[in-house]
Amino acid sequence: MSLQLEEARRIKNLPPYLFARIERLIAEKRKAGIDVISLGIGDPDMPTPGHIIEELQKQAQVQANHQYPSSAGMLSYRQAVARWYQNRFGVELNPDSEIVSLIGSKEGIAHISWCYLNPGDTVLVPDPGYPVYAGGAILAGAEPYYMPLQAEKGFLPDLGAIPAGVARRAKMMFINYPNNPTGAVAGEEFYHEVIAFARENNILICHDAAYSEMSYDGYKPPSFLQFEGAKEVGIEFHSVSKTYNMTGWRIGWAAGHPAAVEALGRLKSNIDSGQFQAIQYAAIKGLTGSQDDVIKMQKIYRERRDILVDALNGMGWNLAKPKATFYVWAPVPAGHTSESFAELVLEKAGVVITPGTGYGENGAGFFRIALTVQKERMIEALERMKRNIGTVRF
Repeated sequence: MSLQLEEARRIKNLPPYLFARIERLIAEKRKAGIDVISLGIGDPDMPTPGHIIEELQKQAQVQANHQYPSSAGMLSYRQAVARWYQNRFGVELNPDSEIVSLIGSKEGIAHISWCYLNPGDTVLVPDPGYPVYAGGAILAGAEPYYMPLQAEKGFLPDLGAIPAGVARRAKMMFINYPNNPTGAVAGEEFYHEVIAFARENNILICHDAAYSEMSYDGYKPPSFLQFEGAKEVGIEFHSVSKTYNMTGWRIGWAAGHPAAVEALGRLKSNIDSGQFQAIQYAAIKGLTGSQDDVIKMQKIYRERRDILVDALNGMGWNLAKPKATFYVWAPVPAGHTSESFAELVLEKAGVVITPGTGYGENGAGFFRIALTVQKERMIEALERMKRNIGTVRF
């Protein structure tokens, strides 16, 4: 007789997988022989630059790299991160105490909650937002307080609208700019406000900067850490995933407040053994080598962005072109929910878009498109939408 297993509350409390129905419909379409074009996945379609791959091949032949690595990351890797921050943002970081390596930034984003949140604690989470912010907190037994990101406020959280009692109870806040899924960006005034809010309420700020190198039209996103006082109240998560098309390589870092960096490293030393050193060497090559491939990537995404936004506006939308990320966040037409419009586009055009509710309740009424398909496929997807859905109204 099979065991009757009862899941832990931390697993039971995780939200359901909101894309299950869409995935089932995709599988049905493909089984029927329909060519489905997915504009829903935030995974770069371009290859990792050749000099990074060559470094991996070289370092994979070194016997010493096949032993256990340090869970904090090689010092040379952390030094490369520090040099990159200095060159890109003018931020000085101590590689010994202010940087810890991660097996992809997602891992660190989930685990930082385990370092600072006890059951019943409160964490401030953007909504819509990357689901791991809330997921890691829920696994720690904490209670997310969702900060609405609304178009009229530039998809920035309204810190003044957070009840005083909630602010006093909160131990952490997640923010993410350039933003997934909205593509919004944040300026100096916002970051100063966040730092002041953190000091006033004794809150650790966790900034996800994964998209800082995906920007267009001369815009250069700032680092949270470049603002005065940031390292005293928070840490920043980053990785080589989007910058160098290395999502599957799983290598990133957290940087900033020394105590938070140490706590995260201490947790990791008990649950993982660090990233394969050959991958760390390859990441060093990306961070310290020529950035020409990053510039080429930005040009490609900008062209796709322009094609997408121009086509949607020609169908009835009125969208501004995002300054950063490889996402376009758009409202659904009148008479539709996020889910019903995503299903309509898949049913009528064979095109996958992501319903905004996959990123939280405040994503209702929106959908996300990723620029991670080749130009020709994107044009084909948009032509199908125009042909089978036509002009929309709001």
